[in-house]
Amino acid sequence: MNRAPAGGPTAPAVRTVLGDIAPAALGVCDAHDHLFLRSPQLPGQELDDAEAAAAELSAFRAAGGAAVIQWTPYGMGRRSAELPRLARESGVRIVAATGLHQAAHYSPELLARVRPDLAGLFVAELTEGIGGTGPRAGMIKVAGGFHGLDRHARHTMAAAAEAQRATGAAIGVHLELGTGALDVLDLLCGTLAVPPDRVILGHLNRSPDLVVHRTAAEAGAYLAFDGPSRAHHATDWRLPEALAALAEAGFGDRILLGGDTTTAGARSVNGGPGMPYLLRRHRERLEIALGADLAAQFLTANPARAFAADWARAPGGSR
Repeated sequence: MNRAPAGGPTAPAVRTVLGDIAPAALGVCDAHDHLFLRSPQLPGQELDDAEAAAAELSAFRAAGGAAVIQWTPYGMGRRSAELPRLARESGVRIVAATGLHQAAHYSPELLARVRPDLAGLFVAELTEGIGGTGPRAGMIKVAGGFHGLDRHARHTMAAAAEAQRATGAAIGVHLELGTGALDVLDLLCGTLAVPPDRVILGHLNRSPDLVVHRTAAEAGAYLAFDGPSRAHHATDWRLPEALAALAEAGFGDRILLGGDTTTAGARSVNGGPGMPYLLRRHRERLEIALGADLAAQFLTANPARAFAADWARAPGGSR
């Protein structure tokens, strides 16, 4: 595993599974997706086939993709040991996540085991490696609930805030059906004092509330619109309107795009839209509606800035 040498550069970097890179080297980025994912909430649709993941990365690369941020957190089948090989063979840069999802995705036994030192777990995975010897995570993933934050979410976000202060890592937040964004910001950036530009709010496409979008952008958070091709959500057909409103208000630099493939049936190699859809169809739609320059900013400059961190300040971060 690549590690930055002691005494090396301290400029912000994106932490990939093959080591830290300059933000500008990230390239065209799917800012929220999954190569591997397992949950009792998705029985029979697990993403656990390494060769299917490799084929998906190859298709994404052929469509012009250069980087994927895998938001799969602790305990949900990340298959972290497979990620360096997949990154090397595909030529696609991969960023892994630490963190914890909603309680419904875990057994009570697992939660009881990790809750006492959740922040320590996150910091270790960010600075030492997943499982102690695997690739290092490059972001923290947590989750809110539907229009609210339960005790589990608050505990998990408090641990994420502590880990963020120790490492500088960005915190990506699953918003249930796109709701609760402002409650999350009140907790993370208000009570817990996380800098707003270290928070990425996910799934905002699922709740096309332009007032909430603008309020979150004004606070300084990044806004991830990360579920194209899903007709049962207000995704493709409403997205140009939402992104145009943000860009016209001066917040084009806050927007991230992702595919969020969560089931085996959704993979392009299984006949679904998969990762390539973000670049084959979705980017084209946004270029027509908003212009090629703005679409390129959403896919390149914005994620490069959002996922970069000053890792050298973290314990073990400059090893």
